[in-house]
Amino acid sequence: MQEFAVGLRFPEGPIALADGSLLVVEIAAGNLTRIDPSGGKTVVAHLGGGPNGAAIGPDGRCYVCNNGGFEWRERDGVLLPAGTAKDYSGGSIQAVDLVTGEVDVLYTHCGEQRLNGPNDIVFDRTGGFWFTDHGHTHGRHRDRGAVYYAQTDGSLITEAVFPVEMPNGIALSPNEQTLYVAETVTGRLWSWSLEAPGRVARRQRNILGGMGQLVYGLGGFQLFDSMAVDAEGNIHVGTVPSGISVVSADGQLIEQIPMPERFATNLCFGGAELDEIFVTLSSTGRVVRAKSRFRGAKLAF
Repeated sequence: MQEFAVGLRFPEGPIALADGSLLVVEIAAGNLTRIDPSGGKTVVAHLGGGPNGAAIGPDGRCYVCNNGGFEWRERDGVLLPAGTAKDYSGGSIQAVDLVTGEVDVLYTHCGEQRLNGPNDIVFDRTGGFWFTDHGHTHGRHRDRGAVYYAQTDGSLITEAVFPVEMPNGIALSPNEQTLYVAETVTGRLWSWSLEAPGRVARRQRNILGGMGQLVYGLGGFQLFDSMAVDAEGNIHVGTVPSGISVVSADGQLIEQIPMPERFATNLCFGGAELDEIFVTLSSTGRVVRAKSRFRGAKLAF
């Protein structure tokens, strides 16, 4: 495990680029930031609110889930969210030109439903994208989460799954026939079969009548965050405080990879052979990298 970058403000949403650099969001700073191979940092765009998950789209822009922002507390070098931002007005999906830094806001609503806290995003090969809405806590009340599908030109957004309990990470299987979503506080990984791009197979039912199928559930106090899928179809999920949980598509825990801090939240595969893993250690503002015995699945864009 090697330190790749330091001095970030709660980094998440890593994207490994072909030139060896890494894009991350800094949730607490409201920035999309590029980290060069030597660890140098450049702000690509200031997004405000709380930029969270990110992914490259078919047009080369970076699409960002913005959760609307948090209050923060920092103690002894550890930074953590501390409730919904006082100036919170809702979440959004933003698109960033990586050359000019220009930011477009694509979606703030799905029909009459406001986006409460978009969290993570994944593109399919047709150019559409799935994203989770984690929601926010407001005093004694909590937004119910959902999963959406949308197009990059702002022409279409649909609610695909509702409700989901604090949905966080989202990913597609290598053949794009299965959608995975991780719930944070329940520590559960769910899957949905897909009939077509953006369409969940409605015939699925679990014991409670919902549409998802449980892939794996953690025991004890362990929280799921974001995820990445490898070429064999295993799902790698950031797990607080346990590191990275590697779960097979048939629901077996292959291993848990320990990390240098408790808040190993997001990860991505990179390198020429997709055999390196980059992990955000969010509360201490670091990104680490390591060689992996797994190879990442190639992303759509």
